[in-house]
Amino acid sequence: MDNKQTNTIKRRYNRISGVFDLMDRMIREKWRKELLEHASGKVLEVGVGTGVNLKYYPGHVEVTGIDFSPMMLKKAREKADNLPLSFELMEMDAQQMNLADNTFDTVVSTCVFCSVPDPIQGLKEIRRVTKPKGKIIMLEHMRSDNEIIGKAMDVLNPIGLHIVGANINRKTMDNIKQAGLKVVKEDYLMASIMRRLILSPNKDENE
Repeated sequence: MDNKQTNTIKRRYNRISGVFDLMDRMIREKWRKELLEHASGKVLEVGVGTGVNLKYYPGHVEVTGIDFSPMMLKKAREKADNLPLSFELMEMDAQQMNLADNTFDTVVSTCVFCSVPDPIQGLKEIRRVTKPKGKIIMLEHMRSDNEIIGKAMDVLNPIGLHIVGANINRKTMDNIKQAGLKVVKEDYLMASIMRRLILSPNKDENE
């Protein structure tokens, strides 16, 4: 795990925390609502950011949110204070979570794995903390399956990475497979670039 790269990206997210909600509008409200309808039980949101998702959680869940940016978490706490549901928000790196194995019924991410320096390690951590019969629900943008568009994204990627710390050309479906997760459902929301995913931790009760 590259701690130097992690710290660099953390600083970038701290820097843009004040304007992040404006930047984050690429994720439509409808997509968030439809994703979080699948949340149940004890929930972990990885990369909770400024807390944009918090108001969409159903009232019967128990939500823990983590993020590695203290400035983003400050914004999330301000939102949480004005909501009826109680949230536990903690500063934590998705690549190395201080959480017990097999803890959560649902794990959530929305456009997180474009930024995690080691996405496969982050996905393995998600798998570790999800209960064997739990689920992972994700909205993630990734490299287009169209090779012409994909190559254009490769060319443009260093710009976004330098400004925000986000990669636009991650092969997230390959990373999911390498992390040992199983795709249960996959919906294309913006061609093949933005997808809604329901994953299984794909492990037996004894793991």
